[in-house]
Amino acid sequence: MRRSSQARETVSTWREIERAARDLRELAGLARDDEAMAAEVEAETRALSDRLDKLEFELSFACPYDRRGAIVAIHAGAGGTESQDWAEMLLRMYLRWAERRGYKADLIDVMPGDEAGIKSATMEIDGRYAYGRLRSERGVHRLVRLSPFDADHARHTSFALVEVMPKAEGGADVTINPEDLRIDVFRASGHGGQNVQKNATAVRITHVPTGIVATCQNERSQYRNRESAMRVLEARLLEREVERQAEEQTRIKGEHISAGWGNQIRSYVLHPYKMVKDHRTDFETSDPDTVLDGELDPLMEAYLKMTMGGNGH
Repeated sequence: MRRSSQARETVSTWREIERAARDLRELAGLARDDEAMAAEVEAETRALSDRLDKLEFELSFACPYDRRGAIVAIHAGAGGTESQDWAEMLLRMYLRWAERRGYKADLIDVMPGDEAGIKSATMEIDGRYAYGRLRSERGVHRLVRLSPFDADHARHTSFALVEVMPKAEGGADVTINPEDLRIDVFRASGHGGQNVQKNATAVRITHVPTGIVATCQNERSQYRNRESAMRVLEARLLEREVERQAEEQTRIKGEHISAGWGNQIRSYVLHPYKMVKDHRTDFETSDPDTVLDGELDPLMEAYLKMTMGGNGH
C-alpha cells in the first residue's frame, strides 16, 4: 500500500507538470503581442523549470529505502570530554537540519558525557526522503578547534562516528524470533552516571544471534522505551542486510566503504582557519557556523549527485 501510494503521488506530480507545460505553451502563443502576459509566461516558465530541476535531483534517490525515515546514531570517539562535546554539537546540527526541513525528530536514547557533551545518542527522523538525504552522513566526522576545556586553550582534534539506518517496517523488512532476544531493564542515568529515575524504565534489547544491542531510556514508560528500542533494533538488522547486499555489489560498483573508524568523510575546521570539507566530493565552504547550525543540504546534495544512479552504499 505504501509503494502504491508513492507511485500514485509520482504519477500525479508528472501529470500536473504536463498540464502546466501545455498551458504555458498555449499562453506563449497568445502573449506575442502582450508584454505583460509575456512577462507572466516567462516567470511561470522559470518556476516550472526550477520544479523540474528538483524532480531531476530526486532521481539520485535510487536506494529502495530512500523515501523512508531514518534512525541516526552518534558516537563520541576517543578523547573524553572533547569528543563528547563534539558528539553533542553533531546531535544539535542534525536536529537543527531536521527542523529547517520541517521533519519530525525524536530522541530515542542519549548517554550523557562524564563532564559535558554526550557519549552517544540515537534519534528518529521522519520526513520525505529523510533516509535518502541522511545516508550521505554515514562515517567519521572530524573537528579541529581551540579547546574550550583546555586550560592552555590548545588546538584539539576530535572525532565522532555517525551511523544512519533506514527505518524498518516491522515484519515486512525483518523477521525477529522473540526467543532470540534478551531484554534487560534498568534505571536511566544522567551526567556522571547518577540515576535520574527511581523506577527501572530504561530498556536494553540484545539480539543474541548477531550481538546487536539497542537501548532506549528517554521515555518515562518502560513499554514506550521497549517499543523505541525495538524500532532501533529492526533498523540495525535492516542496515546489516543492506550492508550485505552492498558488499555483494562491490565488483560492479567499486569499493564499499563502511561507516567505521578510519573512514573520515568530513572535516570541520574552526582554527586556525574556518572551513568544512567533505573528503568524498571535495565540496567545501568557509562558513562552518552555518553548517553546524543545520545548513547541510549543499553537502548532502553534492554527495547524492556524485552517487546518482547508485544505491547509496
